[in-house]
Amino acid sequence: MIAVVKQAATKEQLGHLIEWIEDRGFKTHVSQGDNETIVGIIGDTTQIDPFLLESMSIVERVQRVSEPFKKANRKFHPEDTVVDCGHGVLLGGGHFQVMAGPCSVEGKNLLHIARLAKKAGATMLRGGAYKPRTSPYAFQGMGPQGLDLLLEASAELDMPVVTEIMDPRDVELFLDRGVDVMQIGARNAQNFTLLKEVGKTCVPVLLKRGLAGTIDELLMAAEYIMSEGNPNVILCERGIRTFETRTRNTFDVNAIPVLKHLSHLPVVGDPSHATGYTRYVRSAAYAATAAGADGLEIEVHDEPSAAWSDGAQALTPEQFADAMRRIRLIRKAVTANLDEE
Repeated sequence: MIAVVKQAATKEQLGHLIEWIEDRGFKTHVSQGDNETIVGIIGDTTQIDPFLLESMSIVERVQRVSEPFKKANRKFHPEDTVVDCGHGVLLGGGHFQVMAGPCSVEGKNLLHIARLAKKAGATMLRGGAYKPRTSPYAFQGMGPQGLDLLLEASAELDMPVVTEIMDPRDVELFLDRGVDVMQIGARNAQNFTLLKEVGKTCVPVLLKRGLAGTIDELLMAAEYIMSEGNPNVILCERGIRTFETRTRNTFDVNAIPVLKHLSHLPVVGDPSHATGYTRYVRSAAYAATAAGADGLEIEVHDEPSAAWSDGAQALTPEQFADAMRRIRLIRKAVTANLDEE
């Protein structure tokens, strides 16, 4: 349930309303926008009489919210959330960012790749220090050493780092190292212990959709993080597993506008994991951009054929630079104000 507060309400009146609601055993979520203030009421709201709320002098109207996700719901927070990813980089609310880098950190070549990616227009550095792999015998990542390499590149290039966390026990390590954005991969999209643990921090979380997860399941995973107090969640559409076998996954471009409609959280597209093949990555990136994504996560490697993981879906720096030129043109078209022309 949400209560829309009248513009004329004072801070003292708003405080009394919140106190009245919370005294009855409910949690509140307050969203103050430019034009209106919304008080989200979380709990078994069947116990609240909406007519009683509407009778209060500062309440404009009351509306029930049927969706189980509350904090991630646009009805609770009408304005787009803007996530501060560090190093002056903002994501969401009109701020478009591209995360680029190798699938896994391999060594000193990371800095070379990062320099080329930034030169082409990437604003955030991605790379895996910990890698969830289907086979236990495949390369699992460099671990803490990989984190150190990422952060060295971040310091030199003044770029935020995005890297995957797999274990709740590693949260303190990531915090101590100063990782800018913690990524929850598709295989951990419903690892509720991990979601709760990153939710206890204020570090931005890039949350990927599960291997065959529904949109509602993705939003409920975000709700787990936000319910622990961390509002800095970035949703990521990375393709889902279907009966189609010609690509690694099926890129659900539909999900981008649907998520933007249902939630105030930023939405990022991952065309690399979605398609699984270099030849398709750029086209999928353009589609995600045109669909209104707030950002992209793209794998880039200076020698894909020698990559330690997922080389088949990595762009070369030259291919990435070409893609960035076209992405900028698409962004210009998508965000143009045609009324001014």
